[in-house]
Amino acid sequence: MGVDPGLTRCGLSLVESGRGRDLVALDVDVVRTPSDTALSKRLLAINEAVEHWLDTHRPDVLAIERVFSQLNVTTVMGTAQAGG
Repeated sequence: MGVDPGLTRCGLSLVESGRGRDLVALDVDVVRTPSDTALSKRLLAINEAVEHWLDTHRPDVLAIERVFSQLNVTTVMGTAQAGG
């Protein structure tokens, strides 16, 4: 399972593969939270979506993209919180 953290759009994906096998996309979703919603409610919505995915798909491995930004520290802090 892969997570591309973000407060406005948080991407979730599930792939399957194995040694010598092609990579197959099994599921994909984007959790969207409005920018005018309180940070706590946005983080809760993302948390609930990720928990649902974990309970539903039971992935063997979870990868979370690392947050990177050069300019906007406020945005980076919120996005980092979304990534856990």
